[in-house]
Amino acid sequence: MEVAVFNIAGKDTGRKVELKDAIFGIEPNDHAIYLDVKQYMANRRQGTHKSKQRNEVSGSTRKIKRQKGTGTARAGSIKNPLFVGGGRIFGPQPRDYNFKLNKKVKLLARKSALTYKARNNEIKVVEDFSMDKIKTKEYISIINNLEIGNKKSLLVLSKPDKNISLSSRNIPNTKVVTYSELNTYDILNSDSLVLTESSIENIQQIL
Repeated sequence: MEVAVFNIAGKDTGRKVELKDAIFGIEPNDHAIYLDVKQYMANRRQGTHKSKQRNEVSGSTRKIKRQKGTGTARAGSIKNPLFVGGGRIFGPQPRDYNFKLNKKVKLLARKSALTYKARNNEIKVVEDFSMDKIKTKEYISIINNLEIGNKKSLLVLSKPDKNISLSSRNIPNTKVVTYSELNTYDILNSDSLVLTESSIENIQQIL
């Protein structure tokens, strides 16, 4: 499919770029998308949750009452999980939530996500640009010219650009990544996917 190329002023340049059907026009695989997003979310979890068991709670280990003759159950320690201030039974422990996912599945998931964006006309191509200095106001002007200022947008660059990244950092619902950082979650989480001309070729090479 062909997509028109815009400049940062929001004007159509009259040129078009070809988006390969092998990447932007496949039969989407929803299960691959689910697995890739699940892994991405799992990797973001710190897994540092922790509660103290009875052997970790501070407190005396002396018997808190007579063990027999009271008519009630024996109680050997104030750290018993049944008492207030005692340890916790089967509480959360530090763990790693990461799991393995084959590279081919991740590639299929990204292609599927890009296909959905292409089908819904949520891909916009802009000619390569750079910023001379860090200026948030200037970046806001660019996304407004592209008519995505009120949408959740993802800008994909062909190479890192510090000025563009820092200019967009404080703007809500806006994210800037390079083509190598592009992932299924970010693609689907955006309302508008903005690709620079040179990034399209890079994406089509790695996918």
